[in-house]
Amino acid sequence: MASPSATAPTSVPSPAASGIRYAHTNLTAGDWRRLMAFYVEVFGCEPVSSERDNRGPHFDALTGIVGGSVKGRHLRLPGHGERGPTLEIFQFDPQEPNRPAVLNRPGFAHLAFEVPDVDAKRAEILRWGGRDFGQLVTLDIPGAGRLTLIYMTDPEGNIVELQRWH
Repeated sequence: MASPSATAPTSVPSPAASGIRYAHTNLTAGDWRRLMAFYVEVFGCEPVSSERDNRGPHFDALTGIVGGSVKGRHLRLPGHGERGPTLEIFQFDPQEPNRPAVLNRPGFAHLAFEVPDVDAKRAEILRWGGRDFGQLVTLDIPGAGRLTLIYMTDPEGNIVELQRWH
């Protein structure tokens, strides 16, 4: 069997030419309304479209969660305009137990937001019930610049990176 790199095309069309566009990232919540309020208030995300309340045969077929349901809403992420990607915050029923957040588990690890004042945004997240996940550091990245950043968690324990280039 050939490896994927051995069969990959040498000329890949640009995403615009292929019609591909990043759409959204899903964040599963214990309390979707509270987590939505956090991302709206702290990061300026904007609710878009309608609230979702999905259940029934199509939901069962899509998710493999027979007899389940999901509620939630999409939030437009800041800085990308009207057609920019969204953060989809959904609450499933039934729900699996939450696992502790870690950065080194294969799969998605964190959401990152560029902010004008890392210390002020950190304080705001702490007021909402988030916590520090690591320590505030400043790095000199050759060819890119100076970056101040910290990993934190949102109120439900999802890892969020705050960053500022200067």
